[in-house]
Amino acid sequence: MTGRVRLVLVGFGAIAGAVARMLADRRAPVDLVGIALRNPPRPGLPDGVPVLRDPAGLAATRADLVVEAAGRDAVAPWGRAALSAGVDFAVSSTSAFAGTELLAELTTLARTSGAKLIIPPGALGGMDALSAAQRMGLTSVTHRIVKPPRAWAGTGAEQLCDLGALTTPTAFFTGSATEAAARFPQNANAALITALAGLGPEETQVVLIADPAATTNRHEIDAEGAFGRMALSFENAALPDNPKSSAMTALSLVRLIENRAAPVVI
Repeated sequence: MTGRVRLVLVGFGAIAGAVARMLADRRAPVDLVGIALRNPPRPGLPDGVPVLRDPAGLAATRADLVVEAAGRDAVAPWGRAALSAGVDFAVSSTSAFAGTELLAELTTLARTSGAKLIIPPGALGGMDALSAAQRMGLTSVTHRIVKPPRAWAGTGAEQLCDLGALTTPTAFFTGSATEAAARFPQNANAALITALAGLGPEETQVVLIADPAATTNRHEIDAEGAFGRMALSFENAALPDNPKSSAMTALSLVRLIENRAAPVVI
C-alpha cells in the first residue's frame, strides 16, 4: 500500500509521543486518526486528534494501521479490536506474548480477517537475519541486556541486587525469554522479539545485567545453527522522557509506519 496512512496510536507515553513528534517533524504521509488512552487526556496531545477510550470505537476511525505502545495490558483488547476489524496491528509490548495463549488467539484473528499481526524489531536489529537463520535450524540463542542500574530501578532487579551499591557489572537474572518478559516486562520486551524471531520463548536464554559503567542500553545477541554463527550488538541511547526505553524503539516504529506509504522499502 502506498499513499497516506491512517494511523491509530494506542498509548501516548514516551515512545508513542516520540513517534508522533518524529512523524510530524518529518512530514510523513501519515494521518493520526486516533489516540487510545486508558486515563484522561493529558496536555501535549496533538490538536484535533480523537481520543479513543474504548476499543469498540476503533472501527469508526477507518485506520489502516494500529500501533500499540501502551504496555502489555493494552495488547489483548486493542489487538482483538484491530484484527477483528481487518486492521493491521503492530505490538511494542511483546512481553504480552510471554504465554502462548494470547499470541495464538491474535494469530487466529489475523488469519481469519486477513489482517497482519506485526512484531517490530524495537530496540534491536538483525531480526531479519535471525528469522532467516531459523529456517535452516538454530541450536542456541542467548540475549544479554545490559543497562545502567538506574534503568532497572522500579523493577524486580531491586529485590535481586543492591542497584545503588554496584561497582562492577552484575548479572541479576538468567533464564528463559518467557520468564524474563514476565518478570521484567518494561525492560525485557526485546527478549521476546528475539525469541519469536528465533528459537521460541522457552529455548531462548536471557541474561539481564546492571552495569554502573554503562551509559547506554546495550543488547548482545549470540546465535548458532546450521547457517553458521552470528553475534549482534547494539548500544541504544535512552529516550529523554524514559530511561527504561530506547530511542531506537520509537525509531523502529517510525520506520514501520513510513514504510507503509513508501514506494521503496528497505
